[in-house]
Amino acid sequence: MRGRSDGAAVTREYLDALRHQRRLSPATLRNYRHALDLLLSLLKDGKLESVEAAQIRRFVALMHSKGLSPRSLALMLSAWRGCYRWLVRHRGFQANPVLGVRAPKAARPLPKALSVEAAQRLFGEAPSSPAATRDAAMFELLYSSGLRLAELVALNVGDGRLDLAQGEVTVTGKGSRTRTVPVGAAARAALGAWLEIRSQVAAPGERALFVGARGRRIAPSVVEARLRAWARRRGLTERVHPHMLRHSFATHLLQSSQDLRAVQELLGHASISTTQVYTHLDFQALAKVYDAAHPRAKKK
Repeated sequence: MRGRSDGAAVTREYLDALRHQRRLSPATLRNYRHALDLLLSLLKDGKLESVEAAQIRRFVALMHSKGLSPRSLALMLSAWRGCYRWLVRHRGFQANPVLGVRAPKAARPLPKALSVEAAQRLFGEAPSSPAATRDAAMFELLYSSGLRLAELVALNVGDGRLDLAQGEVTVTGKGSRTRTVPVGAAARAALGAWLEIRSQVAAPGERALFVGARGRRIAPSVVEARLRAWARRRGLTERVHPHMLRHSFATHLLQSSQDLRAVQELLGHASISTTQVYTHLDFQALAKVYDAAHPRAKKK
């Protein structure tokens, strides 16, 4: 092995190379430095060239037991893996012991959905202004059809993708996958009301279905802010956001139909495993009913 040096010296060289060649941000470099300092402290003798994959796995297990999250462990391993890749290429190290070592999988957080009663309260009032008419149309469509925020904002008028007569809308989502989903009666009515007055507020030549205060395509952040305020005015204590309406659409549909494949198609998920998270939500609701109703569920 050529140019063998102590661990602290070679990690400094590596970080300098990252700084000058890849021009990483100061925050990223700090994270890398912290991860490499941690590795050297775990090694005790600081000899990077003698590390084996089994040691790396023990270090990961140790840090996990001390409370380091799977995400933090993955970032730590990424820094170590990159350093050893550089050492193999530029310092003659024989192998990268971090290759093949993975952090434990993070528990997937369950998406938050509104209860059916909360969803009904969210849409219980008739809009009284052009802006509120637009908002009602946006929020009804999000909940009715399970659209993503980006899909909603990208909709245009006059391109045939929104067909109120047929009750369907066609959108292009993640991975450039196009799908057509139903639009419910309440959403069709809200959209019809918005389309009647849209020309009064849209800028000349603007194609966007939903426009903001200046008559141009509405920004996602505006949709989010309007929905938060809309929910607060209707007494909802949850922090309601557009994706929560998509989660609510999926959860309520699955509770009613029990058809996971249909929900997958309507959401535009490439994998059924992505949709299966909603079965956990459904089970949680059933478990609450069981705890409340079953005579043997309650503690004495």
